[in-house]
Amino acid sequence: MPKPIGPTIPRWQLGEQLARLRDEADLSQAEMAKRLGCSVSKIQKIEAGDVGIVRAELLAMLDAYDATEDPLRTELLELQRLGKQRGWWSTFGQLPTPFATLLGMESAATSISVFEPTIVYGLLQTREYTTELIRAAQPELADADRQWRIRHARQQLVLGDDPPAIQVILDEAALRRPVGSPEVMRAQLESLLSLPRHVTLQVVPYEAGAYPGQLGSLAIFEFPERLHSPVAYAETQAGNLYIEKEEDLHRCMVRFDRIMDTALSISDSSAFIARIAQQT
Repeated sequence: MPKPIGPTIPRWQLGEQLARLRDEADLSQAEMAKRLGCSVSKIQKIEAGDVGIVRAELLAMLDAYDATEDPLRTELLELQRLGKQRGWWSTFGQLPTPFATLLGMESAATSISVFEPTIVYGLLQTREYTTELIRAAQPELADADRQWRIRHARQQLVLGDDPPAIQVILDEAALRRPVGSPEVMRAQLESLLSLPRHVTLQVVPYEAGAYPGQLGSLAIFEFPERLHSPVAYAETQAGNLYIEKEEDLHRCMVRFDRIMDTALSISDSSAFIARIAQQT
């Protein structure tokens, strides 16, 4: 049975198609909002894939765009149905939209390439490491146990059946900075030495000097061609950025390749982590 991909990617696909059809029909977002009797911001959110759309609204939009061809209407109605389904994370209650989008991308991706400069990548964290990290870095998230349960569910889904290929690169700082007690850090480091086969891990040591990774974390998600083009993701103090424009995406991919060129080999990285674990 294929993994559930959640509503994120279908909503993005539908939004892109509807924006294209509206442009071809030479209608503005304001004109479409007037026809539907809704706000312009709702049309913007639908086209951005931020929200779902009910069947009646979609049919009204397709009629306004003179999109009468049956194959196209059937495809878009199926995307509308998939976009209204509940993501697996809905069992944990309301989550911030940017975080839900990230979970949707993880669920649908065929490959995930991640660079983290200061912390262990979320899908590879132990329970104790996650708990201590949340308490120190995000004290506003009072229920650390809930956050771990969400993260654990992510790990089970993404790392379980039919997993994506996952390539992780960590800066040495992510391995050296204490999170919790020495025992917590040692257990976290040791867990990185027994990852599933589809997960590769490399480390950029301090001795590599200056390199592009010092500009911040970066993730690149790739999907089946029929689903979506690649998406780059960057998490910052000011919010989460999703990067899809071709020139911006190319720049992110080149930057990731340069980070990878700076990193130790997979085998050398494993030995490097083992030495730090022994010293912790």
